[in-house]
Amino acid sequence: MEPQAINKIIMEIRGGTGGDEASLFAGDLARMYQRYAAKKDWRFSILDASESGARGYKSMSAEISGEGVYDAFKNESGVHRVQRVPTTERQGRVHTSTASVAVLPIVEAKVVDLRDGDLEVTFSRAGGPGGQNVNKVETAVRILHKPTGIVVASREERSQHANREKALEVLRAKLFEIQKEQAVGSVDQIRRDQIGTGDRSEKIRTYNFPEDRITDHRLGKKWHNIEKILEGDFEPIAKAFSQNK
Repeated sequence: MEPQAINKIIMEIRGGTGGDEASLFAGDLARMYQRYAAKKDWRFSILDASESGARGYKSMSAEISGEGVYDAFKNESGVHRVQRVPTTERQGRVHTSTASVAVLPIVEAKVVDLRDGDLEVTFSRAGGPGGQNVNKVETAVRILHKPTGIVVASREERSQHANREKALEVLRAKLFEIQKEQAVGSVDQIRRDQIGTGDRSEKIRTYNFPEDRITDHRLGKKWHNIEKILEGDFEPIAKAFSQNK
């Protein structure tokens, strides 16, 4: 499948090294991508999330769709490092934390064959925003792919059926990545291929707040105005990669 034909992706973001600050940084990255998607009129739907505080994510997965979405985000896979003074730091010391991003293309059902016997499907109450009904009906879906150990979940949609279809989309995307990379095992293998272990030394990009500078270590390029970029002004970074083809 040519990258130009992929207009729907799954993006996974996880807090890495750094405890609560890593979760806050994962939340910052998620909002940056979400705001950029809104500027591009792309659809950004959070499928599942493990939240940490009001603005952080231990982990989250989202489906993003729109023309050119894969080209814009495919280079975001990897370890992102942040250097800043956390709000909880009383002595003003700069801390270094990480968050990891993985980008998976969504593929057509016919590309990946799923057998019902390989799936273990469970349902639960969705929780979160959406009113009382979302807590009364078991609409959230969790699917275990027994041959690989991959677990996917979706709670965004209001119906059980819709969440099941969303979760199956995510599963197909992950299995497609395994096939493409000729990897064997769980989705952890996919993530290792894309982002390594999540250690600070395996960074692809550094967000240095004291110096108001973002550095991409693959391109050797730097940008300033971190706050503006995190507010969704992601175009300069996306454009730099498109010009580097």
